[in-house]
Amino acid sequence: MRTARRASAVEVPSFLRQLVRETEKMVTFFFKGGQVEQHADDDSESEEDNDDVEEIPSPYLERPMLQKHTAEGECKWGVSYALASMQGWRAQMEDAHTCMPEMTEGLPNWSYFAVFDGHAGNTVAQYCSTHLLDHILATGGITAEEKVEKVKDSIRDGFLGIDRHMQQLARNSGWDRSGSTAAAVMISPRNIYFINCGDSRTFLCRNGQVVFYTEDHKPCNPREKERIQNAGGSVTLQRINGSLAVSRALGDFTFKEVEWRTQTEQLVSPEPEIYDLERSPSDEFLVVACDGVWDAISNEELCAFVHNRLSVCDDLREVCSQVIDLCLYKGSLDNMSIIIVCFNGSPQVTPEALQREAKLEQLIDLKVKEIIQVIRSQNEEPDLLYVMKFLATENIPGLPPGGGITSKRDCVIAAYQKYSAAFRTVEPVV
Repeated sequence: MRTARRASAVEVPSFLRQLVRETEKMVTFFFKGGQVEQHADDDSESEEDNDDVEEIPSPYLERPMLQKHTAEGECKWGVSYALASMQGWRAQMEDAHTCMPEMTEGLPNWSYFAVFDGHAGNTVAQYCSTHLLDHILATGGITAEEKVEKVKDSIRDGFLGIDRHMQQLARNSGWDRSGSTAAAVMISPRNIYFINCGDSRTFLCRNGQVVFYTEDHKPCNPREKERIQNAGGSVTLQRINGSLAVSRALGDFTFKEVEWRTQTEQLVSPEPEIYDLERSPSDEFLVVACDGVWDAISNEELCAFVHNRLSVCDDLREVCSQVIDLCLYKGSLDNMSIIIVCFNGSPQVTPEALQREAKLEQLIDLKVKEIIQVIRSQNEEPDLLYVMKFLATENIPGLPPGGGITSKRDCVIAAYQKYSAAFRTVEPVV
């Protein structure tokens, strides 16, 4: 049984301030109108020019929110899971999730895991995280006998049912105009059901490789674009009517107002795509994550990274946290949520892997020391951002695949702090 340690909550503000400096500039330029700091002499002129301009709140923060929500669990029949979520650069946290390792009393050998990525608010995402499974089960098609097509029909009908129900609630209760993508897996004793509505994503790792992944629903996809145009819309800048970047979602009711068309023929469709795959003893782990993760890393890179981390870390929450941190420092500006579900065949911690990891960290420590020595010999102050950039150009064997030197930043920080202090010039006492 996989043991668990509490995920580290230690933050390093000084490192963050330096490492995200360039990302802050990118956010400022692209998402805050390209504004630059003004001199004091320009303040009065600027205020006069902007008197009649309504300031639009930025969807991004000046500094990312690094606090993580983590959880873990397991079921009696051998599945363990962990999740981690973080607000990141976004002004609001709009993700939600559901983790049920034992789905219901009547189906104790079934599991259900889902991530909901909200946009324009979190009402729909939160409601779906609480109620979507109930709507699916209420169809009556999911039973212990497990007829695959009935299971898939029930999932589809559950999505359409909750969307109709929420649309009525939105009209009667004045809900916000939010929507949410949904990515989920339902695991039975015989099969895995992959469920996707939007651009969140899930994949299965088997024998160390991605053997299945869901396809994102984007407006520019030919089938999606055809439906959008048939409903009277257009795809501009890869968005529906130049606005919404996903073509399937729950909620988003302002895009579902063509009364003479069915639910699945609207500008935005709530219909999920559902795939079934027979389980195998070679199955290792599943990943369910929102697009904040996929914005920064590919399926294959994430599969390789998680596979590698599981061989040196027996805390699944810590592995989830490492993925989120990696994506943040690779440039993701979105909320991030990830669920990793491990089967009996998942990689286990081995002494050999731990020894390789220790040698890697010793090598990184030595390289940081050498870099700081060179900088000090030139009578300059070592800068952590420079050290990270220099290490990124080095050929360092044994770095985690898919993660590179970015995923070993804690090791770099420790060495940087140690050697910066050790080589700091001491002023002579007069």
